[in-house]
Amino acid sequence: MIPEYGHLALVFAFFLSLCLAVIPLVGTIYGRVIWIGTARSLAMGLFIFVAISYACLTWSFYVDDFSVAYVANHSNRLLPMYYKVCAVWGGHEGSLLLWVLILVGWTFAVSQLSRNMPIDMMARVLSVMGMISFGFLAFTLLTSNPFERILPDVPVDGSDLNPLLQDPGFVIHPPMLYMGYVGFSVVFAFAIAALIGGRIDAAWARWARPWTNTAWSFLTIGIALGSWWAYYELGWGGWWFWDPVENASFMPWLAGTALIHSLAMSEKRGVFNNWTLLLSIAAFSLSLLGTFLVRSGVLTSVHAFAVDPARGLFILIFLGIVVGGSLILYALRAPVLRNEAGFAPLSREAFLLANSFLFTISCCFVLLGTLFPLIADALNLGKFSVGEPYFNMFFPKFMAIVGLLLGVGIMLNWKKTNYTKIRRWQISAFLFSLWLASFIPGIIPGRYSVGAAVAIFIGSWVISASIIDVFRRSQNAKRVDVQLRKFGLSYYGMMIAHIGFGMTLLGASIDSIYSDQRDLRLTKGSYVEVSGYKFQLVDVSRLRGPNYWADRGSVIVSKNGKEVARLKPEKRSYMSGGNVMTEASIDAGFFRDLYVSLGNQINSTDWAVRVYYKPLVRWIWLGSALMALGGFIAIMDKRYRRVNVPQNETVKTALEEAAVEPEPNVAANNT
Repeated sequence: MIPEYGHLALVFAFFLSLCLAVIPLVGTIYGRVIWIGTARSLAMGLFIFVAISYACLTWSFYVDDFSVAYVANHSNRLLPMYYKVCAVWGGHEGSLLLWVLILVGWTFAVSQLSRNMPIDMMARVLSVMGMISFGFLAFTLLTSNPFERILPDVPVDGSDLNPLLQDPGFVIHPPMLYMGYVGFSVVFAFAIAALIGGRIDAAWARWARPWTNTAWSFLTIGIALGSWWAYYELGWGGWWFWDPVENASFMPWLAGTALIHSLAMSEKRGVFNNWTLLLSIAAFSLSLLGTFLVRSGVLTSVHAFAVDPARGLFILIFLGIVVGGSLILYALRAPVLRNEAGFAPLSREAFLLANSFLFTISCCFVLLGTLFPLIADALNLGKFSVGEPYFNMFFPKFMAIVGLLLGVGIMLNWKKTNYTKIRRWQISAFLFSLWLASFIPGIIPGRYSVGAAVAIFIGSWVISASIIDVFRRSQNAKRVDVQLRKFGLSYYGMMIAHIGFGMTLLGASIDSIYSDQRDLRLTKGSYVEVSGYKFQLVDVSRLRGPNYWADRGSVIVSKNGKEVARLKPEKRSYMSGGNVMTEASIDAGFFRDLYVSLGNQINSTDWAVRVYYKPLVRWIWLGSALMALGGFIAIMDKRYRRVNVPQNETVKTALEEAAVEPEPNVAANNT
């Protein structure tokens, strides 16, 4: 009966989402304070019922209830318990339920953590999120029910979880990615609520900004975890392949990065409000597009769910309604939202706008490269493949320009800047970066690379300019420690994120240029030298895991006669289904990785082996972690908890008529 309870809870959640979508919004139109007041209660009820449904599905996996079709298709009695619990999101139906759970979780969080907002604005935001929940719950119930039974022929055992997913990365990567994907629904709801209410100002941007930073930070973690997972799990030694499904998560990140910069301008200076609204719509629309690409069956990818294309049609219609409806509303309401503040060409606004445009243009190029093969195929223009050369032709150049502008813009003031006051600090960062760029490529093993010198200059330029700016701003303070405390967490979050961006640029560039790969046939006892390291295949042994058999190699790595590491790559064959997977072995370091993966056995003594030397590859994920950390630190700034929130006059009148005391306003922090 547990699966039936889960299905019933989803039905209740469906009707609650419909109520949330309609009742509070109608209340704001007619000034019905009681209707407006239902928004928070409905959001709580919606979250509770979806959580119950998710718990019921998790319990079905825990007890091996193979009468549930989804459990039978994605679990097995031999599967370790922690993978059984995580197998809930191992397929289309369960991962969609996780998506819905996170969506209603965001809705509940907004209802509880934004009590300083005007209640009419809150009601509109929650109503929009109720509409989104209604669409996804309808999709789940009508096309993707995870509680369908296999009766009366219940299988004795399940088909097992995809071996590729039986990895620690699977435990944390999808939830983090979904937290970012779905999190952009919040800023989308804020944008639509602002368009409906005709209000977008500094207070609106201040309400929306922490939610945007949070979603962006989670998405950054999710993408980085996916990159790291592919790096060590697939055995190919790469960290990004420009796969269409990888691009599906990367496009919202690019749009979200542009949105973060645009929100900063809207909050601080009240400029580019229309552009901010458009980016808010675009970020969530791209998240929905990613959902369509992954679940429609139009793409063949290791990341995609092989599902009925009819489900893709449902998402496509929903995507059309969301994007089309929001753009129509934007076209009708945006012209009345004027930007009156001006700024000089040498100002923070100008450089933030330039970087925002660069991220947006990069997103458009990625979107074009991702969708062009699908469009060409749909129009019978032939089969086209858009791969790495296309993306590498423009993307590194755009990011290089972003880095150059960032190093200058980080020291500029709002509205206007006297360059003579920051010139010596800029020169210091420039000369230091130039010295590193000319020095480091000469000591890295291999040829001198001009491309590496340029990459090192840009990455170190971003990092050094960020650090120097802290000293610049505190140079005239009587007590430096007091001045440093006055900067605020949003400033430190920005600096940490920019340093992380510079580190990621350095790691990606140096690894791409100086990575050394060898595909070899090694006999037991033989060795190969790669970038000064000696890799010797000592032996290959047979062992049994919890639900697989594995051939485990033993590789000794040495340098200058001294042992550096012992690596143990594996080739696993899973008992259920006979799937074969490669498990790479990596000796990780701050400045380099030594990477070995075991291929097929050629004869009784020889094995195919892949060996890599990967310089600075860890900086890619360390930089991503710093970017996400910077985003989380920024949302803790006290000004996001103290926002001036004058009540809408219509709602004030309704409150007075109902003899209810309105919530007191909180004074704004003008820092």
